[in-house]
Amino acid sequence: MTTTSAPAPPIPPLHAGEGGAGPLPSAGARPTGGFTVGRTLRYAALLFFLLIVLVPVYVLFVTSFKGAGDASPTRAWALPTTWTTDNWVAAWDALAPALWRTLQMVIPASIIAAVLGSMNGFVLSRWSFRGANIVFTVILFGMFIPYQAVMIPLLQLMLGLNIPTGVPSLILVHVIYGIPITTLIFRNYYQSIPHELIEAARVDGAGMLRTYFSVILPVSAPGFVVVLIWQFTSAWNDFLFAVFFSSSQNGPVTLALNNLANGALLQNYGVSMAGALFASLPTLVVYILLGKYFIGGLMSGSVKG
Repeated sequence: MTTTSAPAPPIPPLHAGEGGAGPLPSAGARPTGGFTVGRTLRYAALLFFLLIVLVPVYVLFVTSFKGAGDASPTRAWALPTTWTTDNWVAAWDALAPALWRTLQMVIPASIIAAVLGSMNGFVLSRWSFRGANIVFTVILFGMFIPYQAVMIPLLQLMLGLNIPTGVPSLILVHVIYGIPITTLIFRNYYQSIPHELIEAARVDGAGMLRTYFSVILPVSAPGFVVVLIWQFTSAWNDFLFAVFFSSSQNGPVTLALNNLANGALLQNYGVSMAGALFASLPTLVVYILLGKYFIGGLMSGSVKG
């Protein structure tokens, strides 16, 4: 004779106060005790610093649309009485040639410094030789030499070599002074690349140059993004080299902007503000479009492979 047992009744869930336990929290639940206050304080601090940064931008933008009689220090915070784009037209006419010369200078200077820094970083990080650390230290020493201390000897050297002033001289000096920082960035980045890739290339019979162009260069995009943004911004915003190695006729936009602010249009603050926005727009666009790649490139070289 076969007997069938009745199914066991379901066990009711425990509630708060039954057995001293309540319902288990879900895996994604986050504690809220004290978190809301901390998050609010962080957002308030971020908003405060954002306002500090945006206040000068607001004054620049608003003043650039004011007429000559409306733009004054006493009305810096006020909106324009009459909105006009004449300041932008005048600033563009004054700065357009300098903007083009600056592009002619910063693009090759950034690319050449990045390529040389990449080669130096590869050799110093993965192709060790006797005295490599000494060579690396000497290269880095160039980062700590003040520009002002060598400006006059460097100018005399440029004149002695008959290098034309303006764009050619500025390209050369920005490449020279960009090599230390680009070498440092690429050396740190290449140290994060697995050593097995280099060993595999050597086993296949690849030399130093073949290993660099076939193995290292294809995975160097994050490092190049960081270096190109850095060099582009440094060369674009430079003023000291522009003063010594160029003139108002063949200099970059920073020199032209200084002449615009200190020239006959000194009392027309609107033109100066519009010119400042024109001069800062390229670097702003670069950071907006490539900012996330800049941070990603820095982080990719901070972790060892």
